Amino acid sequence: MRKANYYGLIMAGGRGTRFWPRSRRGNAKQVLRFFGERSLVQDTVDRLKPLIPPDRIWVLTNDYLRAEIVRQLPEVPRRQIIAEPAQRNTAPCIGLAAHILRSIDPDAVMGVFPADHVVSRPARYRRLLTPAFREGDRGRIAVLGMQPRWPETGYGYIEFPRGVRPGSLEALPVRQFREKPDIETAREFLAAGRFYWNAGMFFWRAEVYLDALRRFLPKTAALLAALPPFSSRRFAGALAETYPLCENISVDYAVMERASGVTGLASDDVGWDDVGSWNAVYELLPRDAEGNVTLGDTLLEASRGNYVESQGRLIALLGVENLVVVDTPDALLIADRSRSQQVGNIVKLLEKRKREELL
Repeated sequence: MRKANYYGLIMAGGRGTRFWPRSRRGNAKQVLRFFGERSLVQDTVDRLKPLIPPDRIWVLTNDYLRAEIVRQLPEVPRRQIIAEPAQRNTAPCIGLAAHILRSIDPDAVMGVFPADHVVSRPARYRRLLTPAFREGDRGRIAVLGMQPRWPETGYGYIEFPRGVRPGSLEALPVRQFREKPDIETAREFLAAGRFYWNAGMFFWRAEVYLDALRRFLPKTAALLAALPPFSSRRFAGALAETYPLCENISVDYAVMERASGVTGLASDDVGWDDVGSWNAVYELLPRDAEGNVTLGDTLLEASRGNYVESQGRLIALLGVENLVVVDTPDALLIADRSRSQQVGNIVKLLEKRKREELL
């Protein structure tokens, strides 16, 4: 593929609070290593390199993380790693990138990729990106749906027409986007065979996305349109003043659920996971005969189904099951593994108690 007007936007601005105590403001989930020597954001760039060279990759993050991402991604030009002045969710984030890309290339086609996903079959995954970019190049709004492997209630769903074939390289019309379902509805989605997980990967011309913002989010569109070109010396100052005024809303609510003529690619099993909790990490790592995942200095006796991570001292477990235990120099997390999605509540409590040193 490697067309000169194809660009990759990697969104890397989240805090990853469900991965506390390892994930902190200045060392958040996307820059951590969970599955080898490369961090999640490095893996994202590595997956895209065969199709999009690093000089056409842009990263939007925050002030806390920018320096670390610059350090981890020396192949991406430093000026293309941008800190948002405020968190305003994905619709303004993508709008900012679209404004920048259109100002440097009026024909720019964007692929939007979260920084914190895992894809264990990258070659199969990349096969789908070429037709997805092609849809965007034709002036359409396109989305990539992930084949569901279980009745998940934590993801939104994309509904394709009946008869959709997983892994087909043919783009199909998207019938509708469905909100996160309850368990019974999720089972119905799985059985129907035409509902795919919405993984937050989108493809469009920068101008097409800006047109959509003008229709559906006119205030934010006007604020972004008032920014000077990216090459201007006034850009950084204007961005700091303007961006916090943008609406705080996701691209799904602002654009995808309201746009007409959306098309999509339905993936087969590319080994995708959004790594949304400690339990997700547990499921993706090899386990011992008792179903334990252990990292660092650990000792387990009569214990099953645990995730245990030590960054220094010995952690010993006796007669316990299905726990997450994560030890760092200044904080220790012990949680029921089935409740690992709720670890972010601990961060909210720390914020209320103004424990800034632990955030």
